[in-house]
Amino acid sequence: SLASMRMDDVAFRYTRRGPWILRDVSLSLPPGRITEVTGHNGVGKSTLLRLVAGLRSPRRGRITGRPRHVGYAPERFPVGQPFTARSYLSHMAAVRRVPVSTIDDLADRLRFGHVLDVRLSEMSKGSAHKIGLAQAFLAGPGLLVLDEPFAGLDAETRGALPDLLAELAAEGATVVLSDHQRCLDGRPDVHRVRVADGTVHPVT
Repeated sequence: SLASMRMDDVAFRYTRRGPWILRDVSLSLPPGRITEVTGHNGVGKSTLLRLVAGLRSPRRGRITGRPRHVGYAPERFPVGQPFTARSYLSHMAAVRRVPVSTIDDLADRLRFGHVLDVRLSEMSKGSAHKIGLAQAFLAGPGLLVLDEPFAGLDAETRGALPDLLAELAAEGATVVLSDHQRCLDGRPDVHRVRVADGTVHPVT
């Protein structure tokens, strides 16, 4: 069985003398589990997700057992890129050695087939957000980290995304996300933690 990814006594601040954003964070992120990070705006949820994804390094403590392939989708996907969605995602698929057919499958399920040949820079915010989600899934991730993935999604796609997450978790991936929209409420397979007072608390 795969070892759990762990955060042990992790603390983070952006500058050497700046305020601690997070401290004393200890968290187990086992494979096959969806962990939802809750908490008010500005408490450090996005920072926590960046630490989990490996985009930031802790100032103290350590993070161990991070799967090799990480898919990450920020809250706002950077769209100032000259490619069409299809050429961008095809490039990602090639880099990750994922079959190109995966793109069509994701386009079908996340409902962005109609914008595959549109340039990223010309997309609506909602469509760009879907491409951001698709590139994270395309990483063939052992770890999937999504920052507010449900924000700005149409109702149909919002309804389809939880099943995609559950399927990935069932394949043994570690899934970590924040969700203001409460789209995962009532799902028994979701483990919740809350960021408050600069640290992470279990939600019982």
